[in-house]
Amino acid sequence: MSALLLGGTGRWTDPWHPFADTNRAIVDTAADAGVRLTPVPDVDDALAGFAAGTLPDLVVWNVGLPRDGLPVPLARADPGFRRLLQSAVPMLALHVSSTSFADDPDWDRALGGVWVRGTTMHPPSGTCTVRVVDAGHPVTAGLEDFTLDDERYSYQRVSPAVRVLVDHDHDGRAHPLVWVHQRPGGGTTVYSGLGHAAASFESAPHRRLLGQALRFLAGPAA
Repeated sequence: MSALLLGGTGRWTDPWHPFADTNRAIVDTAADAGVRLTPVPDVDDALAGFAAGTLPDLVVWNVGLPRDGLPVPLARADPGFRRLLQSAVPMLALHVSSTSFADDPDWDRALGGVWVRGTTMHPPSGTCTVRVVDAGHPVTAGLEDFTLDDERYSYQRVSPAVRVLVDHDHDGRAHPLVWVHQRPGGGTTVYSGLGHAAASFESAPHRRLLGQALRFLAGPAA
């Protein structure tokens, strides 16, 4: 199968996330799950290439929000970006990727939830416990609540149509962290708000969750 990692490089990075470390951890976690992820050298070139021809079998997003003043996505990449989101290609999006196409309604609909500037926040990074609220899905099968070193996104705008699998408590309220979403175009998206830094991937339950998410999305082709 063709499985691509659109990982933070170049303008798709930011000062707060160690993308080189998390990109490597994602590739290694996928390999342990039997899914070979190929990192793309340039996210904009990859998106532009999606405009025509055969799309990949699986796409994993681990990108930031470009702050270089250029369009997001670039004009040459926009047709491929829209085609991918409207396709049936399964996608896994991680952590800060919910910010990557700020205010883009297609991205919002494709993920099922996004970071909202001025509303979304996170408690201080560190050791935290997250709660498995739906262990009846293949992504969370066999998992119980677990503790890891991470950053927990809170107050994201999340569609009521998603199936929430993992959440956490903050300020006396439950906040969705991991969910499954059926896109309008027929594709399936799994979003996980976890994965801020390499320490997050040192958690065995977190790696298991991501591995099961990848196998679920890849299906028989894995």
